[in-house]
Amino acid sequence: MAEVKFFSSEWAEAVRDALVAGPSEDAKKGKLQEYWDFYDLIKSLYPASWAIGCRGLPAELGKGPAYLLVQWAGGTVTECRIIGPDDPLDATYVLNMDYADWKALHDGYDAQRTVMYRKILLEDGNLLEFFKTIYFFVESLAVIGRVEAYYPEAALR
Repeated sequence: MAEVKFFSSEWAEAVRDALVAGPSEDAKKGKLQEYWDFYDLIKSLYPASWAIGCRGLPAELGKGPAYLLVQWAGGTVTECRIIGPDDPLDATYVLNMDYADWKALHDGYDAQRTVMYRKILLEDGNLLEFFKTIYFFVESLAVIGRVEAYYPEAALR
């Protein structure tokens, strides 16, 4: 089977499945159970949506700008799809990240550092409300980063 292209509809479907499943048991090691209890509580109540963009998306992956739209409700992902430049950008929070930083996240760069070192930026949405659930977002970003995908290397040069 051919690899799924990053920022494709197939990748978005795999992201949805991964987010619904949540962090792996291996990913949960090294953090207190109370941390994961809080994560599960937030996940069960989370009503917001994210449009997470990719700046510098290679032409072979689509015409940019593009965003991964993730809608949460009732403890699960109710919508997860790619929206392009001709689609309305309607999300609770709009974030953006460079292609090289997406690739680094996929290759194992820490999701918490991705947020802390401002490799992903909140461009629209209430900053205070967003950061009230930052641990949930960080763990979700880590899950997204582990979804297998094809990243063209030529774009990283």
